[in-house]
Amino acid sequence: MLGGSVYIAFIRFAISLAGTIVMFSLLAESRFGRKKTVVCYTCFSVALISLACVWYAVDWESCARMVAFVMYLCFSFFAVFMSRDSVYLSIYKLALVFYLLAVFLVGALEISILLFDRNVWADIIARIGLIGVISFLLNKYVRKTMKDFGDYVESEADKFSVAVMIICILLGIGYILNPGLNKEMTFHRIYQILMNFFLTGTLQFLIFRFYLHVGKEKEYERENQLIQMNYRLLERQLELLEESVESGKRLRHDIRHHNAVIAECARRGQTEELLRYLQEYDREMHRGTQQVICANTAVNNVLCAYTRKAEREQIKVKLDVELGKNPEIADIDLVAILANAYENAIYACIEVKKRLAEQECFIDLMLKRKKNKLIFFCSNTCRKETALKNGKSKGEFKGGVGISSIIRTVKKYNGEYDFQNDNGVFVLRLILSMQK
Repeated sequence: MLGGSVYIAFIRFAISLAGTIVMFSLLAESRFGRKKTVVCYTCFSVALISLACVWYAVDWESCARMVAFVMYLCFSFFAVFMSRDSVYLSIYKLALVFYLLAVFLVGALEISILLFDRNVWADIIARIGLIGVISFLLNKYVRKTMKDFGDYVESEADKFSVAVMIICILLGIGYILNPGLNKEMTFHRIYQILMNFFLTGTLQFLIFRFYLHVGKEKEYERENQLIQMNYRLLERQLELLEESVESGKRLRHDIRHHNAVIAECARRGQTEELLRYLQEYDREMHRGTQQVICANTAVNNVLCAYTRKAEREQIKVKLDVELGKNPEIADIDLVAILANAYENAIYACIEVKKRLAEQECFIDLMLKRKKNKLIFFCSNTCRKETALKNGKSKGEFKGGVGISSIIRTVKKYNGEYDFQNDNGVFVLRLILSMQK
């Protein structure tokens, strides 16, 4: 620190804390509204800066060495409370902010020492300039990417990664507390400064790239599951189409025989026989027509396709579906839930039949809208000994896939989910918030 009056120290503290708050706000989303967030940060800043000024007036030497660390430590606890992110993600963002804090603090000091003969106002102006440049770069190049990166950290963070994050913080703290800051300019000091920033920045960059890579791999895996699901659904639709075409060919081929029977019954005056025959003919005509289960075309196609597959496997199916033509949830998300859940239920029943061919298997599926909620319930026969972890089978059964896709869709609509094995009956419950 370059010294100066309490007034000068107050300006430095205020600029540094304001810059830290701005940078953290660009990276993290507050759990409160904008007005309340501003009020909370303002009250916190006034209290913290006032205490720092008192410390500066009472013991300048210890304040010069420790004030940056203590102020940032207080800010870290307050920032975790204000942030909507998890603790893991908040720690990473605080580590990044601390690194940037070191950049503009040390950068401004070096500019003042090297170029302006330790002028305190040069230090203050340099801090403001560096904070502005860093905030601009964060807003333009990092802020949007950090949003996706945050989702990846939420799902993939582990203890090792948290340890690496803490190391990043300690490296920055070690530099700020380094008493060598007050020594004369030497080659060793310049080298120490550059290496400290290089190592800390490299660690931050590696953590960022690592989680970004892992997160993208997970996204590719989910997309691949969605492609496989669409492929299987297309197979079911093609099967239905082939059955309809074959049924149509058969009916057209036999049309002459039908006309001959109708004409003969009419000539003989056999009215009752004619009506009965026409009823059978009408049922035959509609046998190849797809059943209408609900008004939504995408949901209807999924249910018809997999219901036909379940019936071929001699699985009893009970459907209770009440859904309008245009629900507020996207069709692709509805299909992701229904197709994955229905297919998993069919595979679970098939596994049971392989072991006990005489056992009757069933699938009960319910989909209804109640006010602004979409409720989905599916229960099906499964193996009693099958243990579950996050809805996924931990046993030998590997046929069904897509539980992670279901969970991801539920979270997308701020919903809730529950999986359980109730003595040989797999139960899936979902509640989704309809978009407005």
